[in-house]
Amino acid sequence: MRLHRVPARTGLMWVRLGLSTFFKQPLALAGLFFLFMLVVSVLSLVPLLGQALALALLPAATLGLMAATRIANSGQFPMPAVLASAFAAGRERARAMLVLGLIYAAGSLLILGLTLLITGGAAAPAVLPDPAAVPVEPGASPTPQDLMLAPEAINRMLVSALLHVPLGLLFWHAPALVHWHGVSPLKSLFFSALACWTNKAALLYYFLGWAAVFFGVSLLLVLLGGLVGGPRFIGMLLFPVAMLMSAIFFTSLYFTFRDSFETDEGQPPA
Repeated sequence: MRLHRVPARTGLMWVRLGLSTFFKQPLALAGLFFLFMLVVSVLSLVPLLGQALALALLPAATLGLMAATRIANSGQFPMPAVLASAFAAGRERARAMLVLGLIYAAGSLLILGLTLLITGGAAAPAVLPDPAAVPVEPGASPTPQDLMLAPEAINRMLVSALLHVPLGLLFWHAPALVHWHGVSPLKSLFFSALACWTNKAALLYYFLGWAAVFFGVSLLLVLLGGLVGGPRFIGMLLFPVAMLMSAIFFTSLYFTFRDSFETDEGQPPA
């Protein structure tokens, strides 16, 4: 396995490949993403350890979605069992993936603690938002959208997003390195960060490309809402459209890994 430096414009190619591959098997890839989100959501409801368990499974689930993309890109139909690919590659690699998941869960919980420490807030708004900051009709209870628009919640999300950047770079390629190349968990984190730094220009183009796609879809949604049903129509479609776009984004992750590392054959091993 060796690192492969790619041109900056490759980032835009990753976006196009994610889009085109998703629409080769849209029902399968969207269904797998929704199944992944359902499992994570159900695990999060388990008392005490639920959130930690859900976080620990995220690297393995991400690998499963990457494996599904690899299958779809070859023209085949990915089955639901592909989500468990991380645990079907032998005991040693399954154990390594679990270790990687525990590191990710610990890092995420640490970031949660730091976010609350920096912002001085609770995990969820403990009081109702200031009506002057988030207007609410008289006599009406604030909706979840109102709570999310509270300044404290926005500040907390921004701080959390910034703190998640280094964690995201460490884990960007790590699950695939553990699964396809048999790299140890700690080494996979190092090589993931190194690959992201080496191909930082391509990743910048990649994120800018996705930002443009998300902006275009949001603009289309707003225009459609203005023609059809206004804010109520937009609110009704916002969640399913966001989930669909997330599924397409996850489809592109495999290509960022495929082009950043090479074996003697130039491809990740099956």
